[in-house]
Amino acid sequence: MVKIGVQQPPAALKPEKKEKAKAAAGGDEAGGAVLLPPGAEEPAPVVQGRRSSLSGVCYLTMGLLVLLLGLVFASMYVYRYFFITQLPRESVFHCGVLYEDSLYSPFKGQLELHEDVKIYIEENYEQINVPVPQFGGSDPADIIHDFQRGLTAYHDITLDKCYVIELNTTIVMPPRNLWELLVNVKKGTYLPQTYIIQEEMIATEHVSDMEQLGSFIYRLCSGKETYRLKRRSTRRRISRREAGNCHRIRHFENTFVVETVICKKS
Repeated sequence: MVKIGVQQPPAALKPEKKEKAKAAAGGDEAGGAVLLPPGAEEPAPVVQGRRSSLSGVCYLTMGLLVLLLGLVFASMYVYRYFFITQLPRESVFHCGVLYEDSLYSPFKGQLELHEDVKIYIEENYEQINVPVPQFGGSDPADIIHDFQRGLTAYHDITLDKCYVIELNTTIVMPPRNLWELLVNVKKGTYLPQTYIIQEEMIATEHVSDMEQLGSFIYRLCSGKETYRLKRRSTRRRISRREAGNCHRIRHFENTFVVETVICKKS
């Protein structure tokens, strides 16, 4: 009697072998990972660190720029709303100054000159009224120094005529500077010098178009004979010149007195 036995096929053993093979392969892979050089996978973190440092510098620079702009705007705000607002739009001063005149009063000592000064800081012009002086030889006048147009206009009240010439910035202080000077004089912290200088001018052509002189001078000279002036010289006065057909206006818009001599063209 023959017994027939059934053996388990070899394929049933293959999964165990596969599992062992996978385990061995896993061990080899783990071992391989340890054996890799330490610096083989390091470049990526270095690049990321550089990028973060550059972005930090950029943010810091932007922050400093924003802070600087904030300081600039804050300074402008303080200057505009706390300093400029303290300056009146129109400042009126009644001024008097003592000065020496060795020509007209060598034995009388000092003379006194009075004038009313209106300073328009925003419009950038000055208006001066010189009343009839206590001494002879000078006419009362209204004067405008227009720094926008760069012109000066003299209205000789005695003659009722206007004379226009280019603004002499070496003699006439700008509105803000004149305002500060007169404020200091009023406080007694500064006293102007007491000498007089002379500037000589000649009347030349007649002005027909008054609008070209600007609104400030137009209001002063409208309806009056108006002439342009040509300046001869500006120097320290040391001797008396022949009067001729000349008229004198004494005024001050600086630390000294100015005598403006206006003569007819010969």
